Amino acid sequence: MTEGGKDKAATPLRDGLSEPDAARDEATRRHHRLAGRWILGLLVMCCTVTFGVAFFARALAFEVFDWPFSFWVAAQGAPLVYLAIVIVYARVMDRLESQVSTPSDR
Repeated sequence: MTEGGKDKAATPLRDGLSEPDAARDEATRRHHRLAGRWILGLLVMCCTVTFGVAFFARALAFEVFDWPFSFWVAAQGAPLVYLAIVIVYARVMDRLESQVSTPSDR
């Protein structure tokens, strides 16, 4: 409580939001910026894996067990990288959501 019996947390700011609402709004903006950066980075990684194998297929022309190495990378390595991308995305987004969420959201 502040002077005059008014609660400081309910003090309106110039754009009509109270201080807790403004702080929550800023936390939400920060969350969206971070989430967007992570999504963009993981998407670039996914595209690099997808097109990198095709682009460098001639350079990966040696054989492993009578199959071209580029086949093994495309058939085995890429799905493992995609799985790792999904796991990283889930963990990072879970951490970011827990930072932004309020006790009533949980």
